[in-house]
Amino acid sequence: MTLVSHSLDVIQRLQSSTGAYPASPTFSAYRGYSWLRDGAFIAEGVSRHGDVAGAEAFHAWSARVVGDRAGQVDALVSRAARGEPVAPAEMLPTRFTLDGVDGQEDWWDFQLDGYGTWLWALREHTFRHGRAVPGAEKGVRATARYLSAFWDRPCYDWWEEHVEQRHVATLGAVHAGLRAALALEVLNAAEAEAASAAVEGIAALVAAEGVAAGGHLRKWLGSDAVDGSLLACVEPFGLYAAGDPVGAATVAEVERQLARDGGVHRYLKDTFYGGGRWLLLSGFLGWNHARAGRPDEARRYLDWMAAQATPGGDLPEQVSDLLLWPGRRQEWLDRWGTVATPLLWSHGMYLILAGELGVRA
Repeated sequence: MTLVSHSLDVIQRLQSSTGAYPASPTFSAYRGYSWLRDGAFIAEGVSRHGDVAGAEAFHAWSARVVGDRAGQVDALVSRAARGEPVAPAEMLPTRFTLDGVDGQEDWWDFQLDGYGTWLWALREHTFRHGRAVPGAEKGVRATARYLSAFWDRPCYDWWEEHVEQRHVATLGAVHAGLRAALALEVLNAAEAEAASAAVEGIAALVAAEGVAAGGHLRKWLGSDAVDGSLLACVEPFGLYAAGDPVGAATVAEVERQLARDGGVHRYLKDTFYGGGRWLLLSGFLGWNHARAGRPDEARRYLDWMAAQATPGGDLPEQVSDLLLWPGRRQEWLDRWGTVATPLLWSHGMYLILAGELGVRA
């Protein structure tokens, strides 16, 4: 069985009957939960390889999850419009149980990027297969209202860190999501106007404050560091095109600082499990190379991802052979056990990059 076939099998076999994709079936901190961010990229991977029903089930689940919280969204938006404080703990969560319920354990929950990423992936799937996801409209509209109202708030980043910052990768995801919501043509006039204003506001803010002196995007506003998640601001989110000087500089700087022999670190101060190389970020870097017309470089990252598979073909979240902070690995092993394997997002990103390079089952 090829790794493409195995990845499809893992994702299809583990998908919940509700449509949710579990982040990882056995990892202690992820078990029983689905993230919109992870799930959106997983759905994009299987959608590209013909699993229309599986991707559609995830998108329908996501739409239900957010649509069921439309009243909460409207209450939050109204409070903010009146100038009342809204605490991060009151915002929508970043992860849900497979049944679509808020989790009971404490988590770093206020994250906006997953909501934008879901809208982006929904639009990709809808346009690719020429069919709307039934019942998605309420969820799309609630998500657009939520993002349009709160896009400029500090929140946790992709890695559930630094709630006090405004992260450029998050802004890129929201920018792409609101553009997708507009393209789906389900927003009413007021919602479309607010979404358009937010899209323009994000682009202006990033242009003014999100580009470092070296010409590349910043990890967050005010920092000159880079982060692997910034790759998504170029491909697939298109905040800056690959041919744009900022887009090209961002991909080049992430690769220069964070890529090692085909694997990609999250950021230089990453101590999570010692700061290993993440497979899904190799997928993003390869994706950027593929779209920029560098297939040989893209294939190098795909091959590295495949080489990290277990004997059974499962892909982990990260590998620990080249750690940035090796002295910090054991504390995470003691806290949560071994690295998440399989991580469905890793398999989803492998499918996306394989699809970009014409590698099929």
